[in-house]
Amino acid sequence: MEKHTILIVDDESIQLETLSGYLKKNRSYHVLQANNGEEGIQMIQENQIDLILTDMRMPIMDGFALLNATRRINPEISVVVMTAFSSVDDAVKVMKAGADDYLQKPVDLDQLDLVLDRVLKNRRLISENLTLKKALQTRVEFSQIIAASPQMEDVLNMAGRAARSRATVLIRGESGTGKEVMARAIHLASPRKEEPFITMNMAAVPENLIESELFGHEKGAFTGADRQRKGRFELADKGTLFIDEIGEVPTAIQVKLLRVLQEQTFERVGGSTTLNVDVRVVAATNQDLEMLIQEGRFREDLFYRLNVVCLKLPPLRERRQEIPRFVDHFIRKYAVEEEHPLSGISKEALDILMKYDYPGNVRELENIIHRAVVMTREDMIITQDLSPAVLGQKEKPRSVQSSDDLISQVENLEHRLIRDALSSSEGNQSRAARSLGISERHLRYKLKKYGMK
Repeated sequence: MEKHTILIVDDESIQLETLSGYLKKNRSYHVLQANNGEEGIQMIQENQIDLILTDMRMPIMDGFALLNATRRINPEISVVVMTAFSSVDDAVKVMKAGADDYLQKPVDLDQLDLVLDRVLKNRRLISENLTLKKALQTRVEFSQIIAASPQMEDVLNMAGRAARSRATVLIRGESGTGKEVMARAIHLASPRKEEPFITMNMAAVPENLIESELFGHEKGAFTGADRQRKGRFELADKGTLFIDEIGEVPTAIQVKLLRVLQEQTFERVGGSTTLNVDVRVVAATNQDLEMLIQEGRFREDLFYRLNVVCLKLPPLRERRQEIPRFVDHFIRKYAVEEEHPLSGISKEALDILMKYDYPGNVRELENIIHRAVVMTREDMIITQDLSPAVLGQKEKPRSVQSSDDLISQVENLEHRLIRDALSSSEGNQSRAARSLGISERHLRYKLKKYGMK
C-alpha cells in the first residue's frame, strides 16, 4: 500500500505531537511537522508531500496564507484546515479558498480518519484519471499495429502472451522499427494498463545523471540537488517502465539495476531508506548485447534477467508488404495534422517507396511521408514530392568483388545519408539524428569516424 506523506502545521506543540503520534502509530503515515506557516512552506519546498493538515490561527503566517502559498508551489497537494470556529461561514470561507476539507478543533480522531481517507482517496482518483487521460491520448493497441507479414504476426502473437504476464521483455531491432510502440502496446494489453507507463531513453540522458533519473535522489545528494526527487522506478510503481537503449547503461549502474529487477527494492541516490516498488520492465536495444558482454561492457546476469521474453522486430526492408499500409496510415495522419486533404499517393511514387531500403525503418518512412504531405501541390503525393534520399537511391550492384568492396560501399552510402540529413536539417545534429533514426550519440560517433564536420 502507498505510504502517504502528511505535513502537520500547528503552533500548539501539544496538538502537533498528539496528531503526529496518532497518525504515525495508528495509520502508518509518514509525518512531518512545522510550528508555523513559514516552516511549513520550507517543508513543502524540500519534500514531496501528499497532504497538509494546518491550523487556521497561527502567528507569522496563518492557515489561509499557507493554503494560498501551497496552491502556488504545488496545486496537487491536498490541504485540510483545522479551525476552532465551527460556523458555516468559516467553513465556506475555507473551502472557497481552495481547501479540500476542514476539521473543527479540538480534533476528533475518528472524524480525522474519515476526512483524511476521503481526501486521499479523491486525490488518488484524480491522479488515476489524469494518468488514464494521458494514456488514452497516446493509446496504441496490438490491433492498431500494422502487421501484414508473417514475421510481424509472430511477434504480435508472442507479445500478446507476454503482456498478460509479469515477465521482463527485451525488444530488439534496428532504430526506427517501432520498439516503443510495441512496449506501449504490451503495457496497454497487460493487467497494469490503468497504471503509469513511464519511459526513459538511456542515450538521451547524460551519463552522470542516469542513476538519479532511474532511482531518484535525496536533497543534498549532489551539487544542485536542492530537494528530494523521485526517479523513474518510483513514478512507474504498479505500472510499466520502458527503458530504451538499454545497452547504454553504464556498467557501474548495471548492478543496481539488476537488484531492482530481482528484488524490486532500491535506495535513492544519497539515501539509506530501502524503497519497495512493483514495476514491470520492458527494455529495448538496437545493439548486439552479446558482443557487449564479450567486451565486458554489459553484465551477463543482467542480460539474462532482461531477456526473459525476447521480441525481435524485423527491419522494414524485410517486410515490404507492409509499406503500402504504413504509407496510407501516415498520409491520413499528416493530411489532418497539416490541414492538407489528400486522396492518396500515385502508383509511380509508391513503386519508388516499395524499392527503397529504409535505413531508418518505419520512422524514416513516416518522415518521408510527412515531408511529402507538406511539399505536394497536388491532391495526391507524386514522385517529385519524395525526398532526395529516396529519389537518389541507385540500384545495388549484382555482385561484389570482395568483402572490402562491400564494406566500402556500405560506408559510402552511410556517409551520403548522413551528409544529406545534415544538409536537410541545416547542420542541426539532433534533427539529423532523428531523421536517420539513430541517437545523437551514435551520429556523433559516425561524424568522428568519417571525419565530417
